[in-house]
Amino acid sequence: MTTQGDDQVFAQARPMLLGLAYRLLGSRADAEDAVQDTWLKWRATASDSIDNPGAWLTTLCTRRCIDLLRSAHKSRVDYVGSWLPEPLQTPPAEAGDVALASSLTTAFLLVLERLTPKERAAYLLHEVFDVSYAETARTLEIQETACRKLVSRAREHVEQARVRHITPRDRQEELLAAFEAAIVGGHTERLAALLSRDVVLQADGGGKVPAAREALHGRDAVLAFVEGILRKFWRDIEWDATDLNGGRAVVLRQSGRAVASISFAYDEHGAATGIYIMRNPDKLVGLA
Repeated sequence: MTTQGDDQVFAQARPMLLGLAYRLLGSRADAEDAVQDTWLKWRATASDSIDNPGAWLTTLCTRRCIDLLRSAHKSRVDYVGSWLPEPLQTPPAEAGDVALASSLTTAFLLVLERLTPKERAAYLLHEVFDVSYAETARTLEIQETACRKLVSRAREHVEQARVRHITPRDRQEELLAAFEAAIVGGHTERLAALLSRDVVLQADGGGKVPAAREALHGRDAVLAFVEGILRKFWRDIEWDATDLNGGRAVVLRQSGRAVASISFAYDEHGAATGIYIMRNPDKLVGLA
């Protein structure tokens, strides 16, 4: 049985566990399930037998997430259209939180999707949450030398993708305004100037609502989609500018209900390299 002190220990660890689980799973609901499973195991364990409660909780939560990732692999392979992580509402990134915010972006989470579950966990634990190599190795039940190799491989993938940065907020606001002007008024000149030549647009409908099945590549294809499809369907919908996954984004609402979210990725020069449109109603529940 847990005591009030045990409850406090878990409450202090919970934000970190949720942050880790969300980054591993790309789903707020699945992250909450993993943390709840960790809590149940914590309650059933005698705390006086645990030398380092924080490490114990992190290890248990990480292993649970890895199990969930492996079981989710087939469903993501069979997913209808593009799979995108569930959008997460976040507070504006403070100056000291930029590194942490950069590990929440959709672009970063999609890079993690290309890694094995253990590579993903090793990178997040060591590079994002500052867990030592030795402790990370114990969590993953591998040798420390193997752990260092996992982190090195994962770091190489992330650095090649160049997704661990946050674009200045005024630049993000500029793109948001340009995107709205293109949808609402049909004025695409400002938007075109802010898009990278090789920008990619991805939409996740989960097979449940209309959405682009294939990713659109290139500025011309994206602008044609914005002018020909998005403007037709979304010009009369309420725009709700907000912060999602550590950056500026917009939630589109109809009669108060979230029907889509749009977030962006940028290169180091501030040009938009990715546009991510979430339409899957199951993944919009958290934006109610």
